[in-house]
Amino acid sequence: MENEELFVGESALDAQQQARNIRRTADGSKQTPLQVHAEPLLAGDDFDDGPPHYEEDPRDIEARPRWRRPSIWWLLPFGMLFTLGFGGLAVPRINLIMSLICRDYFSERMAKDPNFTVLPIVFGDDNAQCQIPEISSLVAQCQLYLNLVTGIISALVSPRLGHMSDRYGRTKIIAMGAMGAVLNEMITVIVASRPESLSVNLLFIGAVMDGLGGSFTTAQALIHSYATDCTPPDRRSVAFGLFHGTLFLGIAAGPSGAAYLIKQTGTALPVFYIGLACHIIFVLSVFFVVPESLSKERQLAAREKHYTKLADSEDVKWYSWKALNPMKLITPLAILLPAVGRPSVLFSNRRGASPALRRNIVLLAAMDTACFGIAMGTAQLIIIYAAYMFNWGNVESSLFVSIINVIRVINLFVVLPIVARFFRTPTPNDGTIRGSDMLDIVIIRLSIVFDVLGYVGYALSKHPSMMVLSGIVASLGGMGSPTLQSSLTKHVPQERIGQLLGATGLLHALARVVAPTVLNLIYSLTVATYPQTVFICLAALFGLTLLMSFLIRPHVTVEDEAASDIVVEANEDGEDEHDRLLSR
Repeated sequence: MENEELFVGESALDAQQQARNIRRTADGSKQTPLQVHAEPLLAGDDFDDGPPHYEEDPRDIEARPRWRRPSIWWLLPFGMLFTLGFGGLAVPRINLIMSLICRDYFSERMAKDPNFTVLPIVFGDDNAQCQIPEISSLVAQCQLYLNLVTGIISALVSPRLGHMSDRYGRTKIIAMGAMGAVLNEMITVIVASRPESLSVNLLFIGAVMDGLGGSFTTAQALIHSYATDCTPPDRRSVAFGLFHGTLFLGIAAGPSGAAYLIKQTGTALPVFYIGLACHIIFVLSVFFVVPESLSKERQLAAREKHYTKLADSEDVKWYSWKALNPMKLITPLAILLPAVGRPSVLFSNRRGASPALRRNIVLLAAMDTACFGIAMGTAQLIIIYAAYMFNWGNVESSLFVSIINVIRVINLFVVLPIVARFFRTPTPNDGTIRGSDMLDIVIIRLSIVFDVLGYVGYALSKHPSMMVLSGIVASLGGMGSPTLQSSLTKHVPQERIGQLLGATGLLHALARVVAPTVLNLIYSLTVATYPQTVFICLAALFGLTLLMSFLIRPHVTVEDEAASDIVVEANEDGEDEHDRLLSR
């Protein structure tokens, strides 16, 4: 029971603040502070004793010229720059790490055995002498540690950046988070420009910088929040798909451009400079050009509520158990467990979540996290595996990444919008929670089937052409991720979507730690004996995810539970009845 108070919603907070305002006005000792205008938790609910509903001043956004109003079309082209830099640096970064580790490995061998000789390591070139199991294993371990550093830090930072975006706007926080990627690329450029004298360990400083900015997992959640702010619910799945398609388009075009530059110049250094320039332009564009999607009034209301929380926790010491409780790390995940029979952060006091709705939310979140974790864990592992099995270099690996991502882009830019237009039944935008429809569930199941076939193909590939074909089949499952995330948003009220996406951002950050750790560990332990083991394990995991998809029920909603009403009443100390029950 002690930890349950971490998952209490904000309705009690509003009542506490109102009670404080009334007491201060009555005794005349203090001025009444600025009233927090809380949004209703669910459309149509009436709270007779609560604070007045927040009404957004339309002048902040609607008074702008039409061309300066928030839209996904503002963010899409600038997001392309970010993904171009991210995709273009993927393969050269791995090869830079491989060259540095290969140099250190053979230097250590020569130090132990003076008679040992090896061909010199040429940075930016395909070094055949480095294509051995020992070095492949060391590269996988290095990638594991880099992902651990970035993932752990971003898991701690992501929820905080998400809350800050509610208080200070989406674009400012997106730009601030992307500065971590800029600093990371700066350090990478420094190492790539002087690889003969600098250590691979300097890249860990860049990983720390990237993690402090929340990495791209936070950027993705914030971008989806921006899209949610300015996109009607019936178009949200297509909007998410467009952003996913932009990501894959950048990842597809980036390696192709990188391969061309490397082939023309004979060195990978220009690719690192261009990638850094793309990230810098993205930060400046989002901060100065892209219009903000949250009005000033909504930002101010969020700040006032945040200050009220801080005022209530003034007496909590930073070294106390309540402040250091590790359960605070998973507090944002409370929205994934809406309660039945008591108020929750997801639903109002007068409605509860049906068991089917709760099960859908948990299943969709788990499936989305699994798919994201596998994508993160295998993005670089597949390149390392192909370099080891088929002696692929920068050019071959870049072309492979481009081919599979072009297929994803076609799926998300062409196939998904056409399917949604002709097969999705229109629904009114009345705020009703309807859950996933059958089209969502069919797309999710079909996408997972393609993933299973693709990873089985990776395990059975004996020729480069079979490897490419397997990648194409796996890329056909690219519609699954945006459909899973858009389906999640259909299970929560409109005003809680940002909180939901923040929780999925935290899950993605944790998956970025766990999945690469496990997969790289499996590969490093089996690369010398049976390197296909990791793909067999992934095919089995996707099979389990497919079974989970058959438990999802379509068209679930909330259920009225009048007997479960719990009225929040603020006492003289600002403590509500629910808090008193939890404290016993």
